[in-house]
Amino acid sequence: MRTRVKICGITRAEDGVAAAREGADAIGLVFWAGTPRHIGLEQARKIAAALPAFVTVVGLFVDPQPDAVRAALTDVPLDILQFHGDESPEMCASFGRPYIKAVHVKAGVDLLHYASRYADALGLLFDAFEPGGLPGGTGTSFDWNALPTNLPRPVILSGGLTPQNVGDAIRRVRPWGVDVSSGVEAVGEDGKRRRGVKDAAKIAAFIREVQDADVRSS
Repeated sequence: MRTRVKICGITRAEDGVAAAREGADAIGLVFWAGTPRHIGLEQARKIAAALPAFVTVVGLFVDPQPDAVRAALTDVPLDILQFHGDESPEMCASFGRPYIKAVHVKAGVDLLHYASRYADALGLLFDAFEPGGLPGGTGTSFDWNALPTNLPRPVILSGGLTPQNVGDAIRRVRPWGVDVSSGVEAVGEDGKRRRGVKDAAKIAAFIREVQDADVRSS
């Protein structure tokens, strides 16, 4: 099976095009204002318009007002919605668009029970949990062994993935897809990560490692 790749937190059209050119299956646009990777509707339209055919555009929301989701759907050609907060299954399904539900892996969460609540989701995205931190894109991983092997929906692995560890993650978890944001971001002259600005070479390296892991696991 080929592992699908989503490059999330795209804020520039050139980064979306670079992701598509290297073979990404999807790009993620963040509409939650609590992160530096947030973009407005106008910029989201520009990014979507720059993409070639057959690249899925995912819109990410965190506990949004329904009108905000509807506005994004009206203005931006989103293929899939991704919910990263405490949204109910009913809300996730209320927009008539396929959706992905993020699950924060932490103590006390019954992952199988959680997954069963979102039975109509296209997939479940498992991410690390940081108390008081961002709901995603933290660069933190979790114990992949915590994932049950009999989850009812396709597994999308996220949280702290990089070109250096994604191959091991795929070989151990065998997810349907992987989702990366901070792990392929550029680093400034000060040595700090430039949140929302992607590094095309890191994207290429990440996707090469995914492809290599698929070949080795087949």
